[in-house]
Amino acid sequence: MMVASEATPWSKTGGLADVVAALPDTLERLGHRSTVVLPKYRGTDAAGAFRVSRSVRLGAVTHHVVLHVADLSERRRVVFVDAPDMFDRDGYYGAGGADYPDNAERFALLSVAALEFAEHDEAGWGVDVVHAHDWQAGLVPTLLRVDPGRWPRLASAGLVVTIHNLAYQGVFPRDTVPTLGLPWSVFTMATGEYWGQFSYLKSAIAYADRVTTVSPTYARETLGVELGFGLDGVLRSRGDRYTGILNGIDTAVWDPSSDPLLPAHFSAEDLTGKSVCKRELLERCGLPVGDDAMARPLIGLVSRLVEQKGVDLVVEAGEALASLDATWVCLGSGEARFEDAFRQWAARHPSRVAAIVGFDDRLAHLVEAGADMFLMPSRFEPCGLNQMYSLRYGTVPIVHAVGGLDDTVQPYTARARRANGFKFKDATAASLVRTVRQAVRLFDNREVWRRLVAQGMAADHSWETSAKEYVKVYRRARLDAATHGVA
Repeated sequence: MMVASEATPWSKTGGLADVVAALPDTLERLGHRSTVVLPKYRGTDAAGAFRVSRSVRLGAVTHHVVLHVADLSERRRVVFVDAPDMFDRDGYYGAGGADYPDNAERFALLSVAALEFAEHDEAGWGVDVVHAHDWQAGLVPTLLRVDPGRWPRLASAGLVVTIHNLAYQGVFPRDTVPTLGLPWSVFTMATGEYWGQFSYLKSAIAYADRVTTVSPTYARETLGVELGFGLDGVLRSRGDRYTGILNGIDTAVWDPSSDPLLPAHFSAEDLTGKSVCKRELLERCGLPVGDDAMARPLIGLVSRLVEQKGVDLVVEAGEALASLDATWVCLGSGEARFEDAFRQWAARHPSRVAAIVGFDDRLAHLVEAGADMFLMPSRFEPCGLNQMYSLRYGTVPIVHAVGGLDDTVQPYTARARRANGFKFKDATAASLVRTVRQAVRLFDNREVWRRLVAQGMAADHSWETSAKEYVKVYRRARLDAATHGVA
């Protein structure tokens, strides 16, 4: 059973939703059975689902919820927790730029409802492993370990927690502990206490049998002070029970040979359609489409416009980047200061830079297909998906060497045999410009460039490889639970 706050196609704000959708689907193909438990947000379509009413106790309060159980196949189903006072709102986590003040109770209810469903599941599927994603499901392992008698059918289940981004931890006032009916044993330096407050994610890390994150490099980075966000110590304490598993991508949705959002298709064997996509991208963004424009490299950027994504480096380097013999297409939204900066950059260089503020899925696919290079200067990046989309679409990535970007991109050097992109190590505008300049210059060497493209397109970033690694973790978690019993 997986518990998470979002999953496509029902709810999405980021990569978490893609993982929670793709992983169970792939596990099914490997012969495993899974249930995913999600909130029923406003607009979630649960038509045709079987409904079960439950009374769920959360501290001194009893909530009456409806569980919508939808069978997606013989081995896969989704359960929506329907509690209108908690989840029928304008946003998933907040509104007007602020978190909802009762998020601690909202996602505690999700966790308890998931456990109640599994304990009293009339279909009798049984649960060998409980897999909690991010802080929103962080109370699941905590509840199971401190109150195993409440859910005896789950007491021997292996408990796995996956951290998708350590910067988001679910930290709430200490009064949350008694409000939720939890014992004070969960509020210690070794469990959930975090600078005088209660951290859902820290307690999950402490009580889980196994902890994973979304790339091997990010796992190593989070053991240090800089990217550990105050949890590096508790992560280090887990030793080899903390591992990084690189996310996969949905190779059915992201396939240049069949993508319905593209004006032309192409493959590693025949790249003709990529030029058609490039011309279409230039036209759609109001950029020149003459022979000169088609001959120079087109660099794409699709990103949230926030500092974590390194867009401040692009803004700082804007004039130097615009002076290179390249064209730029940037798509994204985020902080107003960055949105304005990108608009101004495009206004200063209307024949070389296009900035589209907002998000358009069709245009995002076209950027991946039509660009020659793709820039990802993230200051930290747990996994990243766009660089893997880029590789699959024959678009050479230029990345900051962090997290999953470092794991998936092999940098070009004159001697590199398996190079598929470019990397820079220092998060500075100067380092970014040097690396982009190197890529732009190499673009004219058609033989080398074709080799970079071919090696990128040959990489296997499907979910099957990642799912097999999760199966190994699940088996170890079950063994841990059986060997050590209840903590």
